[in-house]
Amino acid sequence: MSILRALVVVAAVLAALPARADDGVAIRDVINNQIAAFGTGDLTGAFAFASPTIRGLFVTPENFGRMVESGYPMIWRPSKVDFLDLREEDGRILQRLSVRDKAGREFQFDYEMTLGPDGWRINGVYPVPMPDVGV
Repeated sequence: MSILRALVVVAAVLAALPARADDGVAIRDVINNQIAAFGTGDLTGAFAFASPTIRGLFVTPENFGRMVESGYPMIWRPSKVDFLDLREEDGRILQRLSVRDKAGREFQFDYEMTLGPDGWRINGVYPVPMPDVGV
């Protein structure tokens, strides 16, 4: 087997592997940077961290910003964000976040991440039901 062919095989295997530990840092950076962009009103910057699929759905940064502001106000302007587990589930890379809104309410979300030629991008944000607290 030629060296070039061996390198291609190794690259293909590495591309198929689930998220590595160093991917966690890159994934957290993408999410943090998008939330920071929302916080400063930089809709173009926030939109850039969305996957091509999400950008195709919303077409413009303004449409995307309106959706986040109205549908996810706790992400639009959180008072606190904590990163929980990063995992692979059914072939998807999911980063769980705990988000506190300005009123002090806690929410959890799974950020679906996708790796493309320009790095990690957010491919969807899904609310996670919070456990019931006993009385």
